[in-house]
Amino acid sequence: MGSFIGENLRLSVFGESHGEAIGAVLDGLPAGTLLDFDKILAQMARRAPGGVASTPRKEADIPRILSGVYQNRTTGAPLAAIIQNTSARPGDYGNLADIPRPSHADYPAWVKYGGHNDVRGGGHFSGRLTATLVFAGAVCRQMLEERGVTVGGHAAQIGSVIDERFDLANVSADLLKKLSLAYFPVIDVEKKSAMLAEIEEARQNGDSVGGVVEVAATELPAGLGEPMFGGVENRLSALFFGIPAVKGVEFGSGFALSGMRGSQANDAYFMDDGGVRVKSNHNGGVLGGITTGAPLIVRLAIKPTPSIFREQESVSLSKLENRPLKISGRHDPCVVPRAAPTAEAVLAFGLLDLIISRSPDKPK
Repeated sequence: MGSFIGENLRLSVFGESHGEAIGAVLDGLPAGTLLDFDKILAQMARRAPGGVASTPRKEADIPRILSGVYQNRTTGAPLAAIIQNTSARPGDYGNLADIPRPSHADYPAWVKYGGHNDVRGGGHFSGRLTATLVFAGAVCRQMLEERGVTVGGHAAQIGSVIDERFDLANVSADLLKKLSLAYFPVIDVEKKSAMLAEIEEARQNGDSVGGVVEVAATELPAGLGEPMFGGVENRLSALFFGIPAVKGVEFGSGFALSGMRGSQANDAYFMDDGGVRVKSNHNGGVLGGITTGAPLIVRLAIKPTPSIFREQESVSLSKLENRPLKISGRHDPCVVPRAAPTAEAVLAFGLLDLIISRSPDKPK
């Protein structure tokens, strides 16, 4: 399985949704960073299950660091951590070994691995694995903060309810910091109740709902990334598609650029306090695969949770005949609120990798 990514900074994840534990290994971290474990726990809590509008599965999600940290500072050695699964209920998934869930990885995984894939909660394909991404990102976020880079995001849309968008050219670090501490991050707080109502309506009907997550980073240096295939968009997109449920990624104005004239889409330059700035930032802080120094803005399309409680059409893999499927267990009616901190974490990892790739850090 391709459960590792990164260039100068490497991330490997392991475990299954209903196995003993999940975990991550970060290899290539700069040595000497003082880690604030409370900040790591705060990010883990934002993604953890059991909150409003999420699955009722309860998990503490407290990572246990096994290596790579001494006296609270990174050593430069691989940083390994595990997160225990304390609320596993594998019995909820007994029928899925034969009847795959529509829009889940059950069937293609059955084909690829000859029926040996772990179907309990999706196994290694489960959104449970995003806890490892949040841990890794929480570590990387602190190293970005040392370099003046701020990362944050919000639930930009849930179903038909749309939050206020980031100001592409002038998103503030203060706003990103505020959002990065919220369990259900939105810019317009009045939209939260409407989003919760949309989620609850789907849940009551045995259904689920998708949406959009928007993330951003400020104070990135210009010049990160390599053309053609090592560009910022290329490398970050590969990371974002590692988040289950992500089906689309756009930078800046993204697909809306296709409906503009060049005179509308072009980001005019101007001088400000001795530096080159852009007025509109429709390109989301990246040109030619290289950062411009403008805010980096990314939007992710999140599909509705495949595990719904309505009866669905499927097949029996052993009998090779049509079969109805009724799913039991504990599932999110909407993963967007928990996908927001995950997307922030992935962005933090990707940006730190890009920064290290550009200028390898020296021991402090």
